[in-house]
Amino acid sequence: MFIKVVPNRKGQAGTYYCSLVESYREDGKVKHRTIRSFGLLTEEQIPYLKAMYAKHKPRLVYD
Repeated sequence: MFIKVVPNRKGQAGTYYCSLVESYREDGKVKHRTIRSFGLLTEEQIPYLKAMYAKHKPRLVYD
């Protein structure tokens, strides 16, 4: 699974449509299935969304 990020071409610049997508094969062809749509997000929100669904979670460093 991965986060699919598509730029918003018709609306405000710097916004993206994001969704959680699963890859699978059907008759030897690679296809994608949308699991969850997150809607319109800003460029600053995307890294947080990707970190939330990352396979290996980022470690917090405390000083």
